[in-house]
Amino acid sequence: MPAALGLLAALALGGHRLVPDLGVGLGGLWESALPWSGLAAVAVLLCAVLRRAPVAACAGGVLAVVWAGVFGPLLLSGGAPAGGAGLTVVTHNVNAHNPDPAGTARALLAVNPDLVALEEVTDAALPAYRGVLDGALPHHARSGTVALWSRYPVTQARRLTIDPGWNRSLRAEVQSPGGPLAVYVAHLASVRPTVTGFATAHRDRDLAALGHALDGEPLRRVLLLGDLNTAADDRALAPLTDRLTLARGGFGFTWPAAFPLVRIDHVLTRGLSPATTWPLSATASDHRPLAARIGAG
Repeated sequence: MPAALGLLAALALGGHRLVPDLGVGLGGLWESALPWSGLAAVAVLLCAVLRRAPVAACAGGVLAVVWAGVFGPLLLSGGAPAGGAGLTVVTHNVNAHNPDPAGTARALLAVNPDLVALEEVTDAALPAYRGVLDGALPHHARSGTVALWSRYPVTQARRLTIDPGWNRSLRAEVQSPGGPLAVYVAHLASVRPTVTGFATAHRDRDLAALGHALDGEPLRRVLLLGDLNTAADDRALAPLTDRLTLARGGFGFTWPAAFPLVRIDHVLTRGLSPATTWPLSATASDHRPLAARIGAG
């Protein structure tokens, strides 16, 4: 049995795009949990040692090799990069019920960012965020519960309507050192467990609408920041990754903050040099902030 499970996990990992959803979001759920499939290799190998089962050991080894092939390069690229030309950006779902918005904002300034995108910014908390961020990042735009602070002038900003029922996304134009930069900030619908599986339809509609909005973007250089409620390896992210490049750097798990299991906060780019990301220390939010260093393009 351990050998069969190990080989099945290796097949499902190597061919994760072929795992069907079966009407309950199974494929997307598996892809969201892909990094943790390495624990299956550990379990199979441990069982093989305890049972002195060479076949199970081989199966566990196959799974470990497949896992290393999939995630090894990603892990080797992790960590905060050295300074240099480019932009440092941060995205953070600050939580609408954040008890310390000022402290959260101060934590984000520790990496000396050029752009900070926040989600779940309430009217009551906005003055606290502005009181800390405006001094270092004097240019500001907000639409509903998402907001952007910039070191460089914001010449245009408007609500981006990807979900008529919610005001949780914006598009701004930033006059960055490399030229005009279109900056999108988005907070997409959450995935909810139900008796029939995982409810993803609302989020998937938001992803499709955001992808269509990007099709009409006139600027060559594009930066998308936000809580997309989608794991980095989830097939559901395709409407964005077909159009933009997902910035990676290690696993960069951001949620839940106390013990991060998945990364649902993302940075994506177009027309910019390759970016690397890294999570910041926990704040008073239920998410961890995600920072990225991107080249001018």
